[in-house]
Amino acid sequence: MRIIGGKHRGRVLTEFKGEAIRPTADRVKESVFNILSREIAGARVLDLFCGSGALGLECISRGSKEAVFNDCSKDSVAVLTANIKKLGEGEVCTVRALDYLACLSALQGKFDIVFLDPPYRFDYGVKAAEEIARRGLLAEDGVIVYERDKPFEESVAESCGLRVADVRKYGKTYVSFLRKLL
Repeated sequence: MRIIGGKHRGRVLTEFKGEAIRPTADRVKESVFNILSREIAGARVLDLFCGSGALGLECISRGSKEAVFNDCSKDSVAVLTANIKKLGEGEVCTVRALDYLACLSALQGKFDIVFLDPPYRFDYGVKAAEEIARRGLLAEDGVIVYERDKPFEESVAESCGLRVADVRKYGKTYVSFLRKLL
């Protein structure tokens, strides 16, 4: 696992041991960041189910001004902290180790980019998107990037004031891009 663009391009990140973790594949990550390319510089980013922090750190490498990371796993937070230290980005990164709903309830301000890549076996991403919309945490032109084994349902998005702006499929992985309703 590595940073694929920006000032830290090519830097290898600390990875998890074992098979229990499902990091975003480089092919998927590269496509997502090509889609987001004009929105990253200067952005405030939330990587809610961050794992190793690869998505948020990719944004920092490409010029985002701030990234807030959260994961309830102590192992994830340890790997993330090592990656932040390895890149020397401690000043622009905030790390939280909370349940995702507790994290969302404690956040202040708006985010330009929100990554939701929860464990596939739970429906946390949908609940998180609903809470983000309810609390007004998404900036006016912001985007939620939702990764799962199925696309985000349009009717669910609309019920919480969002729209599915785009969906991409990579093998068994779907990436849905959610934006505020117009």
